[in-house]
Amino acid sequence: MSSPHVPSAPPSGGMLASFIGVFRYSHRALALVWQTSRPLTLGLALCTLVAGVLPAVAAWIGQLIVDAVVAAMALHRDTGRVEWWGVLRYVLAEAGVIATIALAQRGLAAQQSLLRALLGQKVNVMILEKAGTLSLEQFEDSEFYDKLTRARREASTRPLGLVNKTFGLAQNAISLASFGVLLVQFSPWAILVLVIGALPVFVSEAKFSGDAFRLFRWRSPQTRMQMYLETVLAREDSIKEVKLFGLEPLLLERYRTIFDTLYDEDRRLTIRRETWGFLLGLLGTLAFYGAYAWVVVETVTGTLTLGEMTMYLMVFKQGQAALSASLTAIGGMYEDNLYLSNLYEYLEQPVPAEPGTLTEGAIPGDGIRFEAVSFTYPGSATPALARISLHLRPGESLALVGANGSGKTTLIKLLTRLYEPTGGRILLDGSDLRDWDIQTLRRRIGVIFQDFVRYQMKVGENLGAGDVEAFSDEARWQEAARRGLADAFIAEMPGGYHTQLGRWFKGGQELSGGQWQKIALSRAYMREGADILVLDEPTAAMDAAAEAAVYADFREHSRDRMTILISHRFSTVRAADWILVIDNGEILEQGDHPSLMAANGRYARLFRLQAKGYE
Repeated sequence: MSSPHVPSAPPSGGMLASFIGVFRYSHRALALVWQTSRPLTLGLALCTLVAGVLPAVAAWIGQLIVDAVVAAMALHRDTGRVEWWGVLRYVLAEAGVIATIALAQRGLAAQQSLLRALLGQKVNVMILEKAGTLSLEQFEDSEFYDKLTRARREASTRPLGLVNKTFGLAQNAISLASFGVLLVQFSPWAILVLVIGALPVFVSEAKFSGDAFRLFRWRSPQTRMQMYLETVLAREDSIKEVKLFGLEPLLLERYRTIFDTLYDEDRRLTIRRETWGFLLGLLGTLAFYGAYAWVVVETVTGTLTLGEMTMYLMVFKQGQAALSASLTAIGGMYEDNLYLSNLYEYLEQPVPAEPGTLTEGAIPGDGIRFEAVSFTYPGSATPALARISLHLRPGESLALVGANGSGKTTLIKLLTRLYEPTGGRILLDGSDLRDWDIQTLRRRIGVIFQDFVRYQMKVGENLGAGDVEAFSDEARWQEAARRGLADAFIAEMPGGYHTQLGRWFKGGQELSGGQWQKIALSRAYMREGADILVLDEPTAAMDAAAEAAVYADFREHSRDRMTILISHRFSTVRAADWILVIDNGEILEQGDHPSLMAANGRYARLFRLQAKGYE
C-alpha cells in the first residue's frame, strides 16, 4: 500500500477564503448545543463571562496590593505606625476574585461534561435516524459507506468540542479586552507586540489542521478495512472459520500493514507540526521577554511604580497566554468545522422520496404482477433481471429456481421495494408498487431472507422483530414459534422466551444453524395480517423431518395468501402452483411441475439429477 502525499495548502488568498468559509458549521453546532440543553448552554455562557473578566480584575488588585505594601512600608519607616488593614482588604478582595474564578472554571468543567454526554447521544441518534431513511442502494455504495464511517468516528464528539472552543474563545476575548484596557494605559504598542508573538503559531496550526483533515478523508477506506479485520478476528460468527483455515497470521499481518502505513503518515505530519510549532513559538517567547525588559526599564527610570510593574508583567504574561489560547481555539474550531462537514455531508445526503400514499389497490384481489421488469445494480453493466413478467394471484404459490446469482433474491428485493426497477413495473392489486404507502406495503409482506439477522436479544424479541406492533406480545410469540417449529427447543431453554440469545451478552445461549433458521421462520409468521409470504431458502439448515413439517404447515395456512418460495430442494419446489426457472436474470422456463418435466428442459434435468442422489 503506497503512502499518499498530503495535499499542499492552496495559495494564500484561496487558503484564507477556505479558512473563513469552513466556519459555516459553527452556528449549526451552537444551535445543536442550544437544542440539546438550554440551561447548560446558558450556564456555560455565564461561567465563560465570569472566567473572562475576573483575571484582569485580579491583576489590577495585585497592583493595588503591591502599591499598598510599598506605601505601608514607607509609612512604617517614617512614623513607626503599621497600617495593615489597607493592605489586607486588597488581599481579601483578591482571594474572593480567585475563588470566584475557580468556581467559574469548575462550573465550566461540570457543564461541559454533562453536555458532552447529552450531545454525544443526540448526534449518534441523528446519525442512526438518518440511517433509517436511507435506501439499501445507498448502504451498498462504498463511497457512501465511507461518509457514514467518517461521520460516526469523529462527528459525535466534534460539535461539543467546537462549542467548548467557541466559549473558550469568548472567555479569552473578554480577558483580552479587559487586559487591553490596562495595557493601553502603558502603551498601545504593547498590544501589537502580543499579537505579533502569537500569530505565527496560529497560522502554522491552521495549516497543519487542514493537512490532517485531508489525510483523514483520504484514508477512510483503509480505516474501514481495519475495522472489518478487527471484526473478523474477534467475532464468534467468523472466528471458527478463521481458526480452521489458519487465517489469523495472514489477516493480522494485513491489519499491521495498514496500521504501519497510517502510523507512518501520522508520524510525519506530527513531527512537521510540532517542529514548526516549536520554532514559531519561540517568536512568542521573544516577544514576551522583550515586553518584560521594556516594563523593567520603565520601572527603573521611575516611569512606573513597583505595583504597576507587577501588574503589567502579569497582564503581559496572561495576555499572551489568552491570545495564544484564542488563536489555538480558532485553529481548533477550524479543524472541528472540517470534521463537522463529514457529519452534515452525511445528514444532508439526499433521501429517495416516498411519494406513495395508497393503502388499497385499484383492483383488489388481482395479486402481484411483474410487467417486463428489469433491474441493473448501480455500477454494474450487466442486468440482474431482464424483462421479467409474471402474475401471482391470491392463494397461489410461486417457486423460483436457478443457480446462485441468477437473480432470484433480487426479484424479492424489488417486490419489497428495497430497490426500484430500472425498467418495467410491478403491480399489487392493480396499482404500481411505487404508488403504495411503503409501510402499508411492507405490513402485507412476511419474509425470511437466506441471510436473516441473528439478533443478540431475547428469544421472544427475536420473534417479535417480525411485527413491531406485536413486539412484546407473548401469545403471538408462542403461536409463531409453534408454526415455525421453534417452540420445542425454546421450552427447554433456561428462560424460555426470555432467554438471551447469542454470546455478546452475559448468560447468552447460542443456537445451532437449524434452530436459528426456525427462529427466523417463526419471525416471518409473526405477521398474521401479511398476505404475501416470501421464503428464501427457509429450510436449508433443517433436517428432512423438520422440512416436511414446515411445508405441511405452510400448505395448510397459505390458502388465501400469495407465496413465493426460493429453494434448491426440488422436493419442496414441485408442490408450487407455478415454477420459474431463472438463468442470468431471465426466465428460462415456466410452468407447473408436470409440464416442466414433460418439457424435458433445464428443470427436468436438474430434478432428475437431484433425485438420483437420493436413490
